[in-house]
Amino acid sequence: MAFTPKLTYKGRPLVRCKNDIYYGSLSDPYVIFMQVLTSKEENGVQVADRIHVTLLSTDTTKSPIERMKKQSDKNGLWSALEIGTIWLEKSLLDAKKDEKK
Repeated sequence: MAFTPKLTYKGRPLVRCKNDIYYGSLSDPYVIFMQVLTSKEENGVQVADRIHVTLLSTDTTKSPIERMKKQSDKNGLWSALEIGTIWLEKSLLDAKKDEKK
């Protein structure tokens, strides 16, 4: 049975396991990997503070270092998701153009 994520953001799956967040589909050429580096308490709830964002290729024939295309540290989950969305959409569009050639 196929995995159906309970949470999506802008139509793409968003999966969290502890401090690791994956955004996008593993069947696509790229996904966003986010790692929560620090969190803080706001109104009695722990929220992500600093997040390391990485654009990853899903090509498992490449080494882990070759798979990392872009990286950045962001403050807050919203900032991390927005830069991740921009990178992911651009990379998927470029991959689709390369595929047509």
